Amino acid sequence: MNDEQTKGAFDQVKGETKKQFGKLTDNESMEAEGRLDKGKGKLKETAGDLKEDVSRAFNNSARD
Repeated sequence: MNDEQTKGAFDQVKGETKKQFGKLTDNESMEAEGRLDKGKGKLKETAGDLKEDVSRAFNNSARD
């Protein structure tokens, strides 16, 4: 797991927490912020996945 994947997973957890707290307290702004953070986290994690795939492909081709 690379740094981007870790940051993305953390942002998703943080976003879900904010979203749920916003629902609990009827705070629509916090709920929206949580959805935004969760979306950013998914993007970061996807970028990390791609980075990992490219690195793996490069390392495999270098061995051939």
